[in-house]
Amino acid sequence: MVNVQTLDTKETKAVVAALANPAPLGLMGFGMTTVLLNLLNSGIISSTAWSMILAMGIFYGGIAQIIAGLMEFRKGNTFGTTAFTSYGLFWISLVALLIFPKLGWYPAPDGTAMAAYLAMWGLFTAYMFVGTLNKNRAIQFVFGSLAVLFFMLAIADFTGIALIKTLAGLEGIVCGFSAVYLAAAEVLNEAHGRKILPIGGI
Repeated sequence: MVNVQTLDTKETKAVVAALANPAPLGLMGFGMTTVLLNLLNSGIISSTAWSMILAMGIFYGGIAQIIAGLMEFRKGNTFGTTAFTSYGLFWISLVALLIFPKLGWYPAPDGTAMAAYLAMWGLFTAYMFVGTLNKNRAIQFVFGSLAVLFFMLAIADFTGIALIKTLAGLEGIVCGFSAVYLAAAEVLNEAHGRKILPIGGI
């Protein structure tokens, strides 16, 4: 393994540039898990899907995003490290919130508690969205729609209005697929060395 600390600045940049792009892994982990959860929130699939969603939340939405975040750290990308590691841990924490009550460890959080949890993630996502304003349009859409999703879900849990949760689920499906699209674009554009899928570069 190359010791980056022994290289000068120019050589360090060359080594970092040669590393694989971890963003598609993180985006797919986030996007696919988000789509599946929100198919449930919107009522398109039934509650029998929970085991599948929990498994995705632990392994692909959770662990895969954490791995992507650590890879972004290796590349010196503070934004990518913060985003992927945080959302990976979000999925694992969400699974824990659902499993702990089933195990009898703690009572399930009420609507107000879940609303606070989701609102804090919405706040985090809102400031991360600001961090995308100098990036491509596709990633701006992912973070913008995710912030809206968190706040809609928080309102749904706080008010108990089922229609809001259904609408949030539909919005979440769009958000998740936008991340899948961006992941596909980054993989295919790199693989072909040209623009296959546009991402709205600025």
